[in-house]
Amino acid sequence: MTADRRTAQHVPHKPAGSSHRSRRTRLAMATAVATALAAGFAASSASGLPGAQDAPGSTAAAAASPVRADQAADGYASVDALGQDGTYGGRDGETVTVRTLADLEKYATATQPYVIVVAAGITMDPKGKEIKVASDKTIIGSGTSGHIVGGGFFLGQGVHNVIIRNLTIRDSYAGIWNDKDHDWDAIQMDGAHHVWIDHNDLRNMADGLIDSRKDTTYLTVSWNRLQHDNKAFGIGWTENTTADITIHHNWFHETEQRNPSTDNVAHAHLYNNYLQDDPGTDITASYGNYARGHTNMVLENSYFEGLKNPVTRDSTATLVQRGSVFAGTSGRNESGGGTSFDPRASYAYTLDNAADVPALVKAGAGPRPTTATASTTTAAAATTLTVAKDGSGQYGTVQAAVNAVPAGNTARVVIAIAPGTYRELVKIPSTKQNVTLQGTGPSRKSTVIVYNNASGTQKPDGSGTYGTGGSATVAAEADGFQARNLTIANDFDEAAHQDMSGLQAVALRTAADKVFLDSIITEGDQDTLLLDTAAKDRLGRVYMRNSYVVGNVDFIFGRASAVIDASVITLKKRWDGSSAGYITAPSTSADRKGFLINDSTVSGDVSAASFYLGRPWHAGGDAALDPMTTVRDTTLSAAIRPAPWTDMSGFSWKDDRFAEYRNDGPGAGAASGDRPQLSDEGAAGQEIADWLGSWTPSAS
Repeated sequence: MTADRRTAQHVPHKPAGSSHRSRRTRLAMATAVATALAAGFAASSASGLPGAQDAPGSTAAAAASPVRADQAADGYASVDALGQDGTYGGRDGETVTVRTLADLEKYATATQPYVIVVAAGITMDPKGKEIKVASDKTIIGSGTSGHIVGGGFFLGQGVHNVIIRNLTIRDSYAGIWNDKDHDWDAIQMDGAHHVWIDHNDLRNMADGLIDSRKDTTYLTVSWNRLQHDNKAFGIGWTENTTADITIHHNWFHETEQRNPSTDNVAHAHLYNNYLQDDPGTDITASYGNYARGHTNMVLENSYFEGLKNPVTRDSTATLVQRGSVFAGTSGRNESGGGTSFDPRASYAYTLDNAADVPALVKAGAGPRPTTATASTTTAAAATTLTVAKDGSGQYGTVQAAVNAVPAGNTARVVIAIAPGTYRELVKIPSTKQNVTLQGTGPSRKSTVIVYNNASGTQKPDGSGTYGTGGSATVAAEADGFQARNLTIANDFDEAAHQDMSGLQAVALRTAADKVFLDSIITEGDQDTLLLDTAAKDRLGRVYMRNSYVVGNVDFIFGRASAVIDASVITLKKRWDGSSAGYITAPSTSADRKGFLINDSTVSGDVSAASFYLGRPWHAGGDAALDPMTTVRDTTLSAAIRPAPWTDMSGFSWKDDRFAEYRNDGPGAGAASGDRPQLSDEGAAGQEIADWLGSWTPSAS
């Protein structure tokens, strides 16, 4: 019997490079992910779509070896002191993979060292719970799949040598913005030492995102996203001035106070941080970096955007700043008050240019999907074109920015789209490769590209109808296309056009190779997401992660070799309020992989046993096609039919490739003639790496 995928897995620690696993398995572990480079934190849901703050359900398959867990800290956490030789966490212990609160708490509180790989979304019970982490621990997310929801971690007096890395810790918020009653932090440290907090996404907590208190020292906080919170990062709660702290390459975004507030710190070294306050939102930062009490602070090459009082200090504090950029700031911007210390007397470091910090930090902060060295920044910064409806960008429409991309370009071009609703059609032609559409708002719902063409909609020039593929709101025909942190929708009104022939209405069509869809929402009714190839004989690989796909009829379809990983598939009622539909309609060539839905959640406000997982689309009646969908390690709601596959247009699903593996939830079922299940051996050949081959998706 296959073990429950939620049980902890004990794996002896192996030094880097010693794994005997196959290349395929190593790549699968490297690419199995679940949450966002620009993960959303919308506070409410709309139209039955889960809010962007909600984690996709079930997460990564077993990541049996450490995920960048063999690295040691930089900054003050790397300094030998207090009997501790730098900070390396649980590197010398066993590696365990956890998917439940019980297992996480068991290993985090144990006396022996562990590398604890969090490979699922884990909800704290009761809400606000902070696990008391013991010394010599690495707690690290598997790719971007590790979510801690509704609570966090506590490191008490004397706890040392702890790494908290690559996690999303979120949503203990109790409805009171300046909450005085719930001390529910993401990470709280009281008298700890040698701690490294790196590449995390911390947001929407009841109290602080990080609290470093009571002489906590030899602390490095690096490459984190701290966002959507009242109190970001408080340091102090002590009369002593003994702590040594390094804070670098963090993104403070839409946080009101403590950015950080640094009270009585002997050596506070802050460099290359990005502090951003968006105009016109409900959150206004009251100050940026604050040196309080007798703090001695060195502030270098950071970037402050839109903040009031970006740099402040008490009269008793020392604060020396150099090389920073202040864009649209106002109020206090202070320095002076004594002679600075030299951080290089304690450790080596390299400064990035302040002007490059926003691009570097936006691209590099937060949980990472691959095993790339966490301290390594991205490659050379991409060319960025800006779009804003209010005229503040270089272009007023997305298509205008696409038009500005030179044909034949080889370098990455990021089209940064300001929050707003862009009602337009967007086409990225095959000559414009390596284009990224990236929303710059606080959530995937902030930036919306939407239109309402359907297959049967007449073209304005009278030359006929658009057809299904031509109805797409966004059509990406160029290799290397990426979309991130935005919504792409088709809001065609089926109820108002029941007299029309051709109600299919595509939100996003891809017809290219190496397409990376990262933390987006695609929403429609029929035929929402068309994952295609440039031609029948062309390979078209697509990797979608930490995203939402919403629809009701064949709403994930096409002939691409596509992975939908760590995402939410939301089932939607039909135009007349009925519940009936099909999730996938692959039209795969016989020599290709089709669709892989991996470590995801299928849910929605629809009737029980009303939706199929899929049916075979033999496009054009082509009997030579061999449609393929595999759904594995995924939570299925009761909406899924007990016999989850069905025929289409005279073609039997049993003649094609449809299977499940280790699914759970009320919609899952045992193997039968109507419900084929992969064996363990068969599943070993249907992993993410089998779809992606030598391509490892990388955010850029």
